[in-house]
Amino acid sequence: MPDLAELQARVTRGLPGLLGIRITKLVPNALHAELPLRPDLMAVNGYLHAGTVVSLADTAAGFGCVAHLPEGAESFTTIELKTNHIGTARDGTVACVARLVHGGRMTQVWDAEVTHVETGKIIAHYRATQMILYPRG
Repeated sequence: MPDLAELQARVTRGLPGLLGIRITKLVPNALHAELPLRPDLMAVNGYLHAGTVVSLADTAAGFGCVAHLPEGAESFTTIELKTNHIGTARDGTVACVARLVHGGRMTQVWDAEVTHVETGKIIAHYRATQMILYPRG
């Protein structure tokens, strides 16, 4: 399992890095991440863009999967995701806790909850199924 520092360094690349997502905690079967909000993460109506919420949850679940790959696996790919948006935010920080629901040899299922740190209100519930990838050969 990669350690927290390694995951924190990796999250600074690609889309998670552009958004400003930070991994804050790694424990068995769970990963915590957060994202400070800023104007360019909002939709045109001034509220948090749904894509920002999904990106945070997907990043937390994806890095959780990387940290919990079965022995011999080299990576993963998302094969399904679903998000229920039940709240929003305009400022502050949003946090996400992703939890491993199923950790099989060929698939993993991750649930995540996104909350507004300052109010504690739930913004979204997320679920993803990850296909585990092994070296060819």
